Amino acid sequence: MTQVLARKWRPRVFADLKGQEHVVRALSNALTQNRLHHAYLFTGTRGVGKTTVARILAKCLNCETGITATPCGQCSACTQIDSGRFVDLLELDAASNTGIDNMREVLDNAQYAPTVGRFKVYIIDEVHMLSKAAFNSMLKTLEEPPEHVKFILATTDPQKIPVTVLSRCLQFNLKQMAPEMVREHLDKVLGLEGIPSEPAALRLIARAAGGSMRDALSLLDQAIAYGSGKVHEDTVRSMLGAIDQRYLFGLLNALAAGDGAALLDEADQMAARSIAFDPALQELGALLHKIALAQTVPAALPDDLPERDAILDLAQRLDAETIQLYYQITILGRRDLALAPDEFAGFTMTLLRMLAFMPATEPARIATPSVVPAASRAAPPAAALVAREPAAPKLAAVPPVVASAEMNVSEPAPAPSPEPVPMAPVVSIAFDGDWAALVTSLKLGGQARMLAVHSELESCAGDCLQLRVPIAHKHLAEKSYQDKLREAISAHFGRPMRLQVSLAEGEANTPVRQQNEARAARQSEAEAVIASDPFVQDVMQQFDARVVEIKSIAKEQ
Repeated sequence: MTQVLARKWRPRVFADLKGQEHVVRALSNALTQNRLHHAYLFTGTRGVGKTTVARILAKCLNCETGITATPCGQCSACTQIDSGRFVDLLELDAASNTGIDNMREVLDNAQYAPTVGRFKVYIIDEVHMLSKAAFNSMLKTLEEPPEHVKFILATTDPQKIPVTVLSRCLQFNLKQMAPEMVREHLDKVLGLEGIPSEPAALRLIARAAGGSMRDALSLLDQAIAYGSGKVHEDTVRSMLGAIDQRYLFGLLNALAAGDGAALLDEADQMAARSIAFDPALQELGALLHKIALAQTVPAALPDDLPERDAILDLAQRLDAETIQLYYQITILGRRDLALAPDEFAGFTMTLLRMLAFMPATEPARIATPSVVPAASRAAPPAAALVAREPAAPKLAAVPPVVASAEMNVSEPAPAPSPEPVPMAPVVSIAFDGDWAALVTSLKLGGQARMLAVHSELESCAGDCLQLRVPIAHKHLAEKSYQDKLREAISAHFGRPMRLQVSLAEGEANTPVRQQNEARAARQSEAEAVIASDPFVQDVMQQFDARVVEIKSIAKEQ
């Protein structure tokens, strides 16, 4: 009879164990140096290998070649342990044997010498399920066990184990396995089984397993049966009820285009196909995470990821702060889904919230008028020629000029005709050197703002601004940050501007530093006022009181 994959491919030696290298290394060293403990406790979530490690350790202790970290797997002890027939290995399920009578029976039997092996090994699974009386009966044996007895305890909930038991055990915490590690193991298993598969299908299974290799192999068994001996993405997605990625990309493309009608149309199509909206938001969050990775570290995306090109395209079309905003709205929308009038309303309100809070991406620009022949001149209002810019602190207007075709070259206005017709003045903005005030008035996104507030203006000559960035923030001097800041400055002044950024040793007089210094000055002034207040002084003298500083978590306005 064919075995299920989780049992067939259960590791038999430490070398086959995946994702638990820290446990394998510690146990291997202890076995090699013959530094053995009488009680071991393995903790971790389901399916990460607690019982598997316990059985391998039992083989290491009883292998006929001697105590070793690499049991032979061929002797009678190894083969009997693998088949569950070794008389000196007792596996007890504490969930079914919780009472003191069960534990007393085990402990009474422990006093006798092993029948065929070197040690009697007791594996107690889900040990936290034992009753208080059963734990108490264990204490004496755990404290002074016979030389021939080894206890191996396993649990998914170590907090429920009394500290008196924990203190007598050598504890190891087994970690959840990363999805990519699970996928690689599944691919290896399918290769040995000769079953065709698609990488995208294995990624879906690995992610659905939640870090449990046993769950992943069980899902793989199900996928093989569901797909008639093949593991393909579409069948696995159908089996798991996973969302078709085309819907998610449709939603994000509609958001990137600012198309509310297309956004709701995608939601309507999902509702028509009875797609559950809670997993849809979960999948959308996972997709936004991949896009954020693509923006920061494109190499983090696997080359064989089917939707890699679509993810990279969205990473170019949506800026980093927008992705972070969408991710946060998705997480909160999923949390609040149960409070919505119905799931469809909660889902669509989450999408509409993304659309409503989409950051403005097009900065206001100053229109550039051209010279109109005198014969055809009319006198349009100034507002038709000039896009007004909001007044910024300490910024003065310069005399009117008429821009030439090169945008950054100005020439005097032509001499007036004998019958002049009034022309609308062209407003240009000059910079007076107050960098902090300029930063406040600029329309900046995430990267541009980070560079601006952590920079000090070194000099300003013509259309070129030279900035200094402290070496502690040298990552802000990257080209992508400079490009975004230069675009914002050029849009503000209405002409192309150049930006030169250099690194500065030590601190610089940046807007952030100025703001912190101003905040500290206000704090000191407030403390001085409180300390000098007569009422406060009177209370301190009469009641031996003192002023305690409480740091507010509220953001200063």
